[in-house]
Amino acid sequence: MSSETFVSESRVSGNQASIPAPIRRELDIDDGDLVRWIHEEDTVRIEVVRETEGTFADFEGYEGEPTDAPAERDGWGIE
Repeated sequence: MSSETFVSESRVSGNQASIPAPIRRELDIDDGDLVRWIHEEDTVRIEVVRETEGTFADFEGYEGEPTDAPAERDGWGIE
């Protein structure tokens, strides 16, 4: 991340604001990341919280016997 200051703008539409592409690239903001808005006196700053746990993006499966998840799910509670 560079220490260069730059200005970027986006228009609010329906109470939503887009994060300008140069800022997304500079801060490496990706889908699933949380943007925390912090209001301090007369300024607003954001904090990027990256989603590092609880996702299945890199899940390679469990070791052991393969399963048939739909069949096992449909069989739950049936004697």
